[in-house]
Amino acid sequence: MYSSRLPVSTPQPQPIKRQHTARYYAHRVKESLTTRVSKLICTIFLALLLVVGMITFILWLSLRPHRPRFHIHQFSVPDLNQATGFENAVISFNASARNANHNIGIYYDSMDGAVYYKDQRIGFISSLLPPFYQGPKNTTTVDGSFTGASLTVSSQRWLEFMNDRAKGNVVFRLDLTSTIRFKISTWNSKRHRVHANCDIGVGQDGQILATSKDKRCPVYFT
Repeated sequence: MYSSRLPVSTPQPQPIKRQHTARYYAHRVKESLTTRVSKLICTIFLALLLVVGMITFILWLSLRPHRPRFHIHQFSVPDLNQATGFENAVISFNASARNANHNIGIYYDSMDGAVYYKDQRIGFISSLLPPFYQGPKNTTTVDGSFTGASLTVSSQRWLEFMNDRAKGNVVFRLDLTSTIRFKISTWNSKRHRVHANCDIGVGQDGQILATSKDKRCPVYFT
């Protein structure tokens, strides 16, 4: 049998809606404004930091001093084809020192020159150039001759020259050394000892080979 009663539904309690005060809404607005202002300040700070970093990097690139550039242009041993050439031996050279910096000058102390054969020094000139200042984008000629007291070549050493000459190539090394300071506006850097090492091949005629002419010389500091 079926019941004649109808199902009775139980009413569910309705959530109570809270009524916020004006003070509450004012506080929320204040918090929102504070958050936005903080984000804006952080964004501005990061943007300024990025701009300052870029400016610093650009200034560093433009003011970073580059080492002077040395090139060897001429080098000769005139009497290389003479068996007794060591008696009046002369070694002459012509090189250049270039300041490739755009806004940086270079102060040089006196420059010395030395010539080597098989890593043995056979010639030395003290104060090849007196102290000088080299402006930006400027080139200075460096030339000299090793002879007499500045060149020590024995008959045995000359014989070694002659043997290499017979093979078509006598290799020398020219070393140019000085102490330099970089000048950036009114500021001068600390002193650096600069060395330019030029390996030079000389042919049977005693003249620099084409492969060595106008070659850039490695430069390093100590």
